[in-house]
Amino acid sequence: MGIGGLTCVLLACMANMSLASTDFTLTHYTATSRSISARWSKFEGAHSYKLSAASNTATGQPVFVHFDNRFVLGTVTNLLPATQYTVKVEALDSSGNILAEAEIQHLTAPDIPLNIKAFSKTSNSITVNWSAVPKATGYVLKAKAGNLITKIIVNDSSGTLTGLQPYTSYIISVQSLNQGGTSQPSMPVETRTVLDAPAFYSSSPDFQTIMVSLEPVPQAVRYSFIIIRSDAVGSKIKKTTTSFNETFTDLDPGTWYTIKVHALDANGVPGDDETKEQVTRPFAPQSVHAILKSDPINTTLGAVITWNASKGSIKYFAVHLKKFRDVGHNCTSRSTSCVITPIQCSTHYNVTVFAINEAGPSDPANPTEFTSFPCTPHDIKVQEIYPGNLTISWSPSPMIDYYTTFVKRDDGLEVSCNTTLKRCYFQSECGFTYFISVFSYNKAGQSKPGNVLNYTTVPCCPTQVKTLFVSSDTIEVIWNPVRGAEMYETKAQDMGSVVFCNDTSTICTLSGLECNINYNVTVYSYSDIRGFNNSCPRKSIKTGPCSPRILNITKVNPTAVNITWQQNNIDATYKVFVFGKAGMRYCNSSGSSCAIANLPCGSTFSVSAVATTTEGSSLPSYSMPLETAPCCPDSFTVIQVTQSITNISWTAATGAQSYTTLLESPKGQAKCHTGQTHCLLGCITCGTNYSVTLLAISETGMASECNFLGYSSSGCCPSAVKLYRLGSNALRVYWHASASVNYVVNVTSDHANFTCSPMARITYCDINDIYCGDLYAVIISPISTDGSTATFCPTKVYSVSCSMNSGAMVIYRGKRT
Repeated sequence: MGIGGLTCVLLACMANMSLASTDFTLTHYTATSRSISARWSKFEGAHSYKLSAASNTATGQPVFVHFDNRFVLGTVTNLLPATQYTVKVEALDSSGNILAEAEIQHLTAPDIPLNIKAFSKTSNSITVNWSAVPKATGYVLKAKAGNLITKIIVNDSSGTLTGLQPYTSYIISVQSLNQGGTSQPSMPVETRTVLDAPAFYSSSPDFQTIMVSLEPVPQAVRYSFIIIRSDAVGSKIKKTTTSFNETFTDLDPGTWYTIKVHALDANGVPGDDETKEQVTRPFAPQSVHAILKSDPINTTLGAVITWNASKGSIKYFAVHLKKFRDVGHNCTSRSTSCVITPIQCSTHYNVTVFAINEAGPSDPANPTEFTSFPCTPHDIKVQEIYPGNLTISWSPSPMIDYYTTFVKRDDGLEVSCNTTLKRCYFQSECGFTYFISVFSYNKAGQSKPGNVLNYTTVPCCPTQVKTLFVSSDTIEVIWNPVRGAEMYETKAQDMGSVVFCNDTSTICTLSGLECNINYNVTVYSYSDIRGFNNSCPRKSIKTGPCSPRILNITKVNPTAVNITWQQNNIDATYKVFVFGKAGMRYCNSSGSSCAIANLPCGSTFSVSAVATTTEGSSLPSYSMPLETAPCCPDSFTVIQVTQSITNISWTAATGAQSYTTLLESPKGQAKCHTGQTHCLLGCITCGTNYSVTLLAISETGMASECNFLGYSSSGCCPSAVKLYRLGSNALRVYWHASASVNYVVNVTSDHANFTCSPMARITYCDINDIYCGDLYAVIISPISTDGSTATFCPTKVYSVSCSMNSGAMVIYRGKRT
């Protein structure tokens, strides 16, 4: 090999070593729709660098650019939008040989958006539309006003920029973007936001007017006012003006209106709307009336003011207008009436009503006038200048037509006097309290009640003092009420003691006295003004006898007793009472014992004694208990339930709490003890005579033995009941009987019923005209001596075959329950 060949080999080896160097790198810097910029690392010994870009999809030559060794950043242009490129950088020596290379993959940005259109509908936003860019994944939307830039990213080909300033010009641009980068900005479009909404205030000065005042909006040359009823009734009213104030008239009273206001610029472009609700003031209430009233509890005077409802009102204000239009008493209401209280008596009133809503009060209604109730007369005086004559006087009041004086005596008698003067005269009597009232009157009516005066004359002594009740330690007296007496004092006095009572009643009970003592009893009348009348007469009254004490009660027989007591009164007769729920018995004696007979059974009694003298009766003695034995039941019934069980019942016995019932025969006995009026007795022998005994027992254990008629149990049910076939259409019923008892036989089927009663001691019965193939129910019941038939014997069922050759023509089917 020559020297030239060796040189080539060495250069190739060096080139391969340089290309394989890992110190030479390439990184993406930025990309647009038509360019890609990249940054590379500096390579030692490089004279220049070659930056190229080859499309991964499109055919054609790569695009490249040369840079000297001073550059480490370069851009390849004239590329296709949204296209994937292989970007390569090569480090070259002075001869153009490649010392090292590096490459990356990168995507160009989408194409620049076209057809940009922008408009503003609100004062703080601009909406932008453009043509969609192929392969764009999003868009950058920018608005610039001076140094202020607002930017948003959207996914679609339209977007709205918000947070902008009112009536401000903005430069709008759009850039498309994808994973590779962002395109160059679109052609700029200038758009201005609309005017801001004006701030305005509204009010309603009267029932048909709404006034609107707004604050000026910068750059605005005119303003548009629109008003319409909030319920959409009627047509809207629109006004455009340069004024800041507008008045709408001829509106409906008490009605809500919707007001919309916006400003217009010099080009007539409307700005933002401002909307508010405003209600007109209500119409003045109509038909105002006043009705006077008086509270009977606290006598407060008041006036009920009524009126017709006014549309759109939320409340009403009724007020009394004084002179110089001063506001007097008033009331408020959400309905069509209210009460002005209190009102002054004997006063002329002028009342009007205002309807009120959110806009304010209406005009005043046509007032109503009235005069209030008259004032109550004052400074009332009562004088008895001459005995038996009363003079009543008072001070006059304004707006009074006349006066009425009522004088009511405490016995109910009432007289009156009508006058236009200021005094009245009445005749009086002693011993009465007079209640005096004076009322004034005018066209409104009567004055409220004033103070009731009273005047009392001297009371009289009680007359017709009567002894109402006398006992061993009590005297009760009664008397007729006397005129002028407000209270009475009654005294009972003997040689060593005094008992008295004070009461407003005309009856007095003097208690705690000694029995059989004479007392001097006096009743005194009293009034607060006059005091006691000490000239009243006295009356002698003797207390009643002392109460006896029962010593013993002895039973003579079940219905008679003998009672003894301690005899502790002289010349007294005694009456002994035996009383309870069964009634009362008594006996009389002047000694120390007596007897009482014919007491009813089953009763409890209390025994007490009373002593009687000419002065009255003593208090009853302490009671002692007495009890008689219980009564026997009025009726007793024995019903046989089964062959061995009977149900015994009876009526309730007076005084009895429990019962013991006994059925007894030579064969044995059956017994039960119960608190009810019935019981079941078992182990009864059929066809047996029983004696019947019932023991009625009281709650204290006192008993009465009651015997009733004997009872005969029913005959025994037959045994070995069988059914035989006799010929083609007859049957024989056969049974065994244990005694000479008559029986009745009942045979029933679906086609017929048969009954027969054979003579005593005959234990069979023949049945003719039967139907073969039927089921027959057979029951044989004993007949009691009273002719009744037992119902507890069992029923047996047989079937009769129609086959004459059958081995068993009558077949037993069992018992029927």
